[in-house]
Amino acid sequence: MREGVMAAPHEAHEGLSSSLTDLMTSLAVIFILLLVASHNNKQRQVNLSQQQLDETRVQFEGAQRELLQAQQQTRATRQNILVALQQALDVFVAQGVKAEADPRDPLGLLVLVPEGLLEFAVNGDTIPPGGLAFLRHFTPKLAATICAETFRDEINTMVIEGHTDSSGSDAINLPLSQARSMAVVQESLAVLQPEPVLRSCFLTFLAASGRGSSEPFRDSAGKEDKARSRRVVFKIRVRSLEQRQLQEALTSSMTTAPGRPTDGSR
Repeated sequence: MREGVMAAPHEAHEGLSSSLTDLMTSLAVIFILLLVASHNNKQRQVNLSQQQLDETRVQFEGAQRELLQAQQQTRATRQNILVALQQALDVFVAQGVKAEADPRDPLGLLVLVPEGLLEFAVNGDTIPPGGLAFLRHFTPKLAATICAETFRDEINTMVIEGHTDSSGSDAINLPLSQARSMAVVQESLAVLQPEPVLRSCFLTFLAASGRGSSEPFRDSAGKEDKARSRRVVFKIRVRSLEQRQLQEALTSSMTTAPGRPTDGSR
């Protein structure tokens, strides 16, 4: 009996130790499970972030390709318009008329007309008879080229710029060059009066600007060539990517817009 009584505390101690061991084991298992779950969550977040990064990279690369294609298309369009202008105006080359790419503007084209063809009197803005005769032949060819079905949706503006040499002050040269460019605009529109459709298209692009002596023509040595500085420039600008996208969006919205009732009902 004494031996049985003495064994009870020992058995209780063993039971307590076993319970503590089971508890610690359970806690360890729970901790491991929590650690694994946390790791899995972090891995999912990493995978999700990587997926989003990959999608963003794909979108960025796609946008880069589209931009490159648009730039190539713009360059090709500008070159095609330039070639068409050079062909249409070839008859005036011997008179000094020149069509070229604008070195200052990747979207620009220049048609340079020397003063001799539009020779204004000193401090005057009236186009002389020789200049009127030139515009009668020149304007229809220029208008027909930029208003051709192939190009008219690709052109944004055409500015007629008047330039003077550096003689005189800006107070004289600026308004004088503006008046001369406006005279060319008005005469060009008058020349196209018999062709209202062509005139309307030409007018859509047309603007006048007086530059005074701000952009003198310089020779290879950097010296101003005053005779060539007194000139009129037809500056044509091709539509940019953003302008083409806006035009396409507007055209699409007009095409898909629901029709309005034609019977007067609302």
